[in-house]
Amino acid sequence: MERGKTLFWLIPFLVFIVALPPVTGSVTLREGIFLILMYVTLASSLNVIMGYTGYVSFGHIVFYGIGGYISFYLMLRDGMHLIPAMILGGIGAALAAFALGEAVLRLRGAFFAIATIGVNEAVKALVNNLNFIGGAEGLFFNFSVYKAYGGAARAIWFSYYTMAAVTLITVVASYLIKMSKFGLGLRAIREDEDAAIILGVNAKRYKSLAYAASAFFPGMAGAVFFFKAGNIEPHDAFHLIKSIEMIFMVMLGGYGNVAGAFTGALVYERLKGFLLVNPLFKNLHMAISGVVLLLIVLFMPQGIIGFIREKSKKLRGVLE
Repeated sequence: MERGKTLFWLIPFLVFIVALPPVTGSVTLREGIFLILMYVTLASSLNVIMGYTGYVSFGHIVFYGIGGYISFYLMLRDGMHLIPAMILGGIGAALAAFALGEAVLRLRGAFFAIATIGVNEAVKALVNNLNFIGGAEGLFFNFSVYKAYGGAARAIWFSYYTMAAVTLITVVASYLIKMSKFGLGLRAIREDEDAAIILGVNAKRYKSLAYAASAFFPGMAGAVFFFKAGNIEPHDAFHLIKSIEMIFMVMLGGYGNVAGAFTGALVYERLKGFLLVNPLFKNLHMAISGVVLLLIVLFMPQGIIGFIREKSKKLRGVLE
């Protein structure tokens, strides 16, 4: 098969699963697919800096929280509509990443990973002490906010469709980045940064732009999620476990692979959902996920999609 055909099946499949809740009228299905869409967005965005560039960010959830806080504050204080507030939240997260990248992207390997954890915890502590955004208690919507969307029930559906749009944009952007000259430069940095610099890749600029791009989409996802939830507080916005989950999804599906990030998010959401509703495993879901990740690293280091690509040459063109 020809290369470059991944979006030909991935986008229709996304549209198909997005269409299931409104067609069936199932609220339970809507909530499950909403989480899948958010996970796909988070995994695909992390894949830009981790999979393409080779920089493992353990604190990437900080941009989800930054975008969520910016948009929530704008909607609460100024009555701004979700869409422009979401975009501004994404831009704010990207600008924060670009500024932070000037410092943390000078580090490599484990030093970078540890620094990203420090950034997340520092921002969390800062937000905890900023009274104008609610401090440790966070911010809350009054139900009157949802009148502009036709009421709370319709606002939930609006947030669902908005998350679907964010996910589609994220997947397409991730694919275009990978297939571009810019993406080629990022992968050169991943393989050997010093050699890439010698060959003319502006590693500093490429890494900063990749970090900013990988922060923009979680910022928008955070905006939609907390709009739907009706409240935001530091513990949920900057929860380090969510960062670990993002890394798990990327590794599970396939490191540096567009279809892999999607597959990892889908499988993880289903696995987590099963474990949480099972009385025997509900308190052990993170431990079980860790064991699964260990098995993946040991026996399928390229993830599910990487394993399939290795076994079938015919599928390589549609699993990029």
